[in-house]
Amino acid sequence: MPELIRTRDAALRARAEKVVPGGMWGHLHAAKLPEAYPQFFSRGEGGVLWDVDGHRYVDFMCSWGPNLLGHHHPEVEEAAERQRRDGDCLNGPAEVMVELAELVVDMVGHADWTQFQKNGTDATTTCVTIARAATGRRKILVAKGAYHGAVPWCSPSLLGVTAEDRAHLAYFTFNDVESLDAAAKEAGDDLAGILISAFRHDLGSDQELPTVEFARAARRICDSKGAALLIDEVRAGFRLNAAGSWEGLGVRPDLSAWSKAIANGHALAAVTGADWLRRAASQVFVTGSFWAGAVAMAAAVATLKIVRRDDVPARLAQLGQTLRDGLETRSRQFGLSIRQSGPVQMPTLLFEGDPDYRKGSAFCSAMLARGVYFHPKHNMFLCAAHTEADIAVALEAAEHGFASVAAL
Repeated sequence: MPELIRTRDAALRARAEKVVPGGMWGHLHAAKLPEAYPQFFSRGEGGVLWDVDGHRYVDFMCSWGPNLLGHHHPEVEEAAERQRRDGDCLNGPAEVMVELAELVVDMVGHADWTQFQKNGTDATTTCVTIARAATGRRKILVAKGAYHGAVPWCSPSLLGVTAEDRAHLAYFTFNDVESLDAAAKEAGDDLAGILISAFRHDLGSDQELPTVEFARAARRICDSKGAALLIDEVRAGFRLNAAGSWEGLGVRPDLSAWSKAIANGHALAAVTGADWLRRAASQVFVTGSFWAGAVAMAAAVATLKIVRRDDVPARLAQLGQTLRDGLETRSRQFGLSIRQSGPVQMPTLLFEGDPDYRKGSAFCSAMLARGVYFHPKHNMFLCAAHTEADIAVALEAAEHGFASVAAL
């Protein structure tokens, strides 16, 4: 297997170790990836990126989701630069905020209004706050194992978290109507809302798209109890359906949280909501010093116009299906059993009989050495800048990856 030189990356890790706790932090920590993976990157362009040691990769993580159209998209960056010349962080929002709000409301199926924040945790927390304010209740139902952000009420880590932070959460199993009904019964008359990811994307597990039965059950419970149905679109938003990931199910939420792809790599988040929650949304106190940043909003206007103009979800679905079919065919050639799950626009590949992800790590390390950036246990992302040629490169690298696994 080709060996990648990591001189600059190693030096940066050593420097970071002295001034940043643990060297690096959060879900991007290199220690959670196979040893060969770089931690630091120098630039991205379209569907590829380069690490600080100059190695080039076809990028199937897309900055863990934000790059929907590809790195450094010219139309998006031109719009952002125009706004940057006029101002970004001002005494209040720029005119572009109203244009963006009008565009989001026009595109998103359930949206009668929208508010803007900076990251996904801002948006999910704001949704929960609005639901509680509107209903005067406390209980929020969430799926076991689901990720909705990195603050005490929903963080996957219990370190530094008190029982009181989660006192008003009740849990159900994704796609299990019976467990959802049981959780709603447990919440009783104190149910403020049900928070559900657009699809189940738990780390290291098979991904699950919601069934129609499950989505309708969530809507039924909320309607019968006067509670809010909240969809966490932070990861999936604008990749599966520009009008909302559940539009194809015929079920619309009352509130949705958006981030990642909304501004193609610029920091922005949004909450969209139905009219009956408008008053509560106007009264809750949620804010941030940079929430009215105009550059990201200009980038978002350009991004969403391109999503609609070019039917980006359909393009990603086409590329994703080609990738999925090619991986299945090649894995069989090596006598290997793989599991591909979730939407094809956000592929997840796991190996049968691989509880410690040893096979997945060997596969992804071999691909990385040949210029393709996959992840051994997290869902990946396609972007509109990927080409058929990029998919072909990935499938050629996958043959080396499967060969590495077969040799274990």
